[in-house]
Amino acid sequence: MKARTFGRHIRESLKSLRRNSWMTFASVSAVTVTLLLVGVFIVIMMNLNQLADSIENDVEIKVVADPAADEAAVKELQKKVSATAGVLEVVYASRDEELDKMIQSFGDELSLYKQSNPLGDALYVKAQDPQQTAAIANKINTYDYTYEVVYGEDKVEKLFKVLNASRNVGLVLILALLFTAMFLISNTIRITIVARRKEIEIMKLVGATNNFVRVPFLLEGIWLGILGAAIPMLLISISYYNLYEYWEPKLKGELFQLLNTTPFILQLNGLILFMGIFIGVWGSFMSVRKFLKV
Repeated sequence: MKARTFGRHIRESLKSLRRNSWMTFASVSAVTVTLLLVGVFIVIMMNLNQLADSIENDVEIKVVADPAADEAAVKELQKKVSATAGVLEVVYASRDEELDKMIQSFGDELSLYKQSNPLGDALYVKAQDPQQTAAIANKINTYDYTYEVVYGEDKVEKLFKVLNASRNVGLVLILALLFTAMFLISNTIRITIVARRKEIEIMKLVGATNNFVRVPFLLEGIWLGILGAAIPMLLISISYYNLYEYWEPKLKGELFQLLNTTPFILQLNGLILFMGIFIGVWGSFMSVRKFLKV
């Protein structure tokens, strides 16, 4: 297509939006409302996913060495644990440090055990993939000088099942909402094009090609998508920024942290703009296709 022809299509698409102002308003409103709902839901789901990741990453394995093992044996155990496939980090804690933790948790009465510490040295292990915690714990439990491996077996497995189910439900809801948005917006655009079917028929009867007729409508779909995405992008950006500025100091040091405004807002705005343009083009393409058969 020549640049001159394409320029004409752009001008015609803009003129058409002005001529059909009420239908343009209806289409843009439909895009705005649905993308605003989708955007808010994505914000909620992404932050919930952030919480799920934080909970998973907080899961660790405590490996208690045999109290009778000497220093060399514990170092050998630590070396084997560090070399285990899937292990991300191993932190060593001496038996004296473990006793100090128990005294802090349960009271000074336990300080009597400092004269004869019955505890063993401990290794705190984190997995690269938290979902593999159970498999790594079972593997470590077979090593020599391992007295006990603790990772909250039943609770961890239930936790991972709940988190995975939550992610899957969230994904299904987002896809369902996007499908609903595409259906509603494409129907609104179809009404706009149906009102102009005579215009399409006349253009076809005078010899216009399918692409010549189709391109202005596709460009209109792009403009509708951009205009419809502008308000959700602005509202969500301002709202999330204010929400982050208010809650971020209050949540400092807590398990749950909101996603940083940068680059999250930029990524979300890019996604909303892409969805608006895609839905506008798709709705225009599907709607104008049936009127090209004259």
